[in-house]
Amino acid sequence: MQARRSDPVKTSALWPGKPYPLGATWDGEGVNFALFSENATAVELCLFDSVQPGAETQRIALTETTTHVWHGYLPGLAPGQLYGYRVHGPYAPADGHRFNGRKILLDPYAREIARDLTWDDALLGPRAGDDLTASPLDSAPFAPLARVVSGAFDWAGDVAPATPWQDTVVYELHVKGFTKSHPEVPEKLRGTYAGLASEPSLRYLRMLGITAVELLPVHYHIDDRFLIDGGRVNYWGYNTLGYFAPDPRYAASGPEGAVVEFKEMVRALHAAGLEVILDVVYNHTAEGDARGPTLSFRGLDNAAYYRLAEDRAHYVDFTGCGNSLNGQQPRVLQLIMDSLRYWVLEMHVDGFRFDLASALARELWDVDRLGAFFDIIQQDPVLSRVKLIAEPWDLGPGGYQVGNFPGLWTEWNGKYRDCVRRFWKGHGGTVGELASRLTGSSDLYQHNGRSPSASLNFVTCHDGFTLADLVSYNEKHNEANGENNRDGCNHNESWNCGVEGPTDDLAIHALRAQQRRNFLATLLLSQGVPMLLAGDEFIQTQGGNNNAYCQDSAVGWLDWELSAEQRAQLAFVRELIALRKSAPVFRRRRFFQGKPIHGAEVNDLSWLKPDGTEMTEQDWFTDHLLCIGMGLLGDQIEETDERGRRIVGDSYLLLLNAQATVVPFRLGSRQRVVQWTCILDTADPAAVGRVFEHRMEYPLAARSLAVLRPERLEDDRAATAKPGQRGPGRP
Repeated sequence: MQARRSDPVKTSALWPGKPYPLGATWDGEGVNFALFSENATAVELCLFDSVQPGAETQRIALTETTTHVWHGYLPGLAPGQLYGYRVHGPYAPADGHRFNGRKILLDPYAREIARDLTWDDALLGPRAGDDLTASPLDSAPFAPLARVVSGAFDWAGDVAPATPWQDTVVYELHVKGFTKSHPEVPEKLRGTYAGLASEPSLRYLRMLGITAVELLPVHYHIDDRFLIDGGRVNYWGYNTLGYFAPDPRYAASGPEGAVVEFKEMVRALHAAGLEVILDVVYNHTAEGDARGPTLSFRGLDNAAYYRLAEDRAHYVDFTGCGNSLNGQQPRVLQLIMDSLRYWVLEMHVDGFRFDLASALARELWDVDRLGAFFDIIQQDPVLSRVKLIAEPWDLGPGGYQVGNFPGLWTEWNGKYRDCVRRFWKGHGGTVGELASRLTGSSDLYQHNGRSPSASLNFVTCHDGFTLADLVSYNEKHNEANGENNRDGCNHNESWNCGVEGPTDDLAIHALRAQQRRNFLATLLLSQGVPMLLAGDEFIQTQGGNNNAYCQDSAVGWLDWELSAEQRAQLAFVRELIALRKSAPVFRRRRFFQGKPIHGAEVNDLSWLKPDGTEMTEQDWFTDHLLCIGMGLLGDQIEETDERGRRIVGDSYLLLLNAQATVVPFRLGSRQRVVQWTCILDTADPAAVGRVFEHRMEYPLAARSLAVLRPERLEDDRAATAKPGQRGPGRP
């Protein structure tokens, strides 16, 4: 039985149109509509009143098809028009088909969302409790609607910063959470794209010293029904429905201004020297499993858009979210690539972080790092030139693929996170792996010609404890999520330093502060690309919640009322970032050689034991060793800058002690250094500036990290140097 239809537009008013580009495209005189559906029997374009968005005013049958693309052109139609689709075909779940002409479907290529979803049973494809029968309820009053846009925008000479990977410092933030409580951001702009682009925000980001913001998902997403029913929302936004549309809930100017406001944000961030990286979710959609709503892809062509199980009535789920997009289908792969290019070319973003990227690498079942998805990006003249970051795992078998992505890709290095956490907890047997993680994880990335920049290093991210909570809780405390604390990861490698949660114990409080500094210094002085979670620089806490995905509240928003202690840690982070930027040896483009260079007596990297002697092969397998020195030679980088000039910088000695006792670390090795100056000590700020003679013992405090720099130097070449000259610095 067909739904009641309004009077159609006269057939003569509809021109054949073109099958490309997909979506709704205004050319100045009318709008071309093009929609892919391989298995549909009929497609209707539905127009809605812009004043009363629930009122469906016209239905127009698209009768032209070209290679499974249904298309038509409406002359005289202008930007601002609201629209959706009704797609007809068999409702046969056992065959993989879930067509239902009573459902209004969102255009997968929608550029702007005019009306958000309102939850109602009418959004469900099957009859309630009967998956074999199509629902008779019409979803027009409740479904999300798209708006035709013009695309016009004055970029005013916008220039992308194009920061080299080795110079990049990533800052992961939530568009709303970053400014929602910011007292200096105008109230009407808080929590929006415009708020992130406001002067107080830009001033802070510049002051901090980061070079790129990585935004949690800003594609249009929906809030799960069970969250809405429980008074919560999908705050993080990993529930995408519209891959071309910026989410209107973050637009201070309202849904009709979301596209322009997003572009203005990017332009402002670029002007401040900051790149914009989007966290994108192409592994699944917001329609969930077979019990989920019919909002777009499921009703357009379920069998084409999704990976179906053997029984065809259910979905293959590599994501834990109910479904997996079918990247094997050429048109689905085209959707992903068209979306990515749109955000680069039209929205000027600088790169992407791909959520559960292993799911995109699955050709049939196993992960295939040479699959079609990577082949297309590799040769694409647009996408191959932006920053590409993979979250290199999914929930399917063999999904943990850290180190296995192709050459263009940088990866979230989960092994870095876990190793650094274990080391600073005091786990034995970690120094061998730690050495690799500190030096860019060559064991993971060098085998296929990649560089240290392939490793995006992080200790914390949105998913898990904040840094403050990492050193304050042994267990997750997610009761506020309404899932009886069953959600969130149980394997955190966290340590509460002796007391669970807040404490008045001054000794524990001091230890936690020191551990935070240890983590921050390790992160920002490691080879690779550091990523800092927004708020970690000033001790942001979520009260032990390690899965705040549904906390659109003070739990998930940054608190900008900073105490003296918070400001002190913020200053510490700024100093670390400045040190990293000033010292080429902390951001090498190539891996350490670990062997003599040009006949020199020293290597470009040395590892020292507390007695000042170099590590032997056997020492790396000593379980109880928790203290180590790392010598970085600034005159042995053996790299050139973009103008061909040899890169030379200061040398440094990093001392790391995860033991619970002080270690007298002898400042000696086979190189001849006369004098050392302390430039950082996570346990003793007063030590900064102190001078130590060579062969002296540095009092390396329990659970601390120190950085020393050689100031008075000599080597074998000093004997032949002119009076008053010294040889190059080597720790």
